[in-house]
Amino acid sequence: MPANALTFSTDRDALDLDMVYAFLSQETAWAQGMPRDTFERAVAGSLCFGAYLDGKQIAFARVITDQATFAYLCDVFVLPAQRGKGYASALLGHIFASPALRGLRRIVLVTTDAHRVYVPHGFTSLANPERYMELHRPDVYKTTA
Repeated sequence: MPANALTFSTDRDALDLDMVYAFLSQETAWAQGMPRDTFERAVAGSLCFGAYLDGKQIAFARVITDQATFAYLCDVFVLPAQRGKGYASALLGHIFASPALRGLRRIVLVTTDAHRVYVPHGFTSLANPERYMELHRPDVYKTTA
């Protein structure tokens, strides 16, 4: 394998779940404090993608999908030391080329500050935001004493 070879996999056994969980639950606003069992159920019920540089996982993305019409892209990250090198774009390209996701009518995501990463892959603002609704429970991971 050439130096700095970026590879991708959907093999759950290849994922560094400890690293992914630590990053998501400690470093992101959206999954801060997520219990480990919740994370494991999320991974089990999703199509997960890992990106590996020289065999070490440096990026992750999770897709919730029926693999026929709809998908929700979430938990996308590249480790800070590897950002700015095109790895997020490469991961997204790999994800959208996946046979399980080709031909879907709609793929959605939520981002606060990474629009520039997704626009080149065809994402736009919602055409009809008034049609979308959500049930948002931001404190669901907080435990009660």
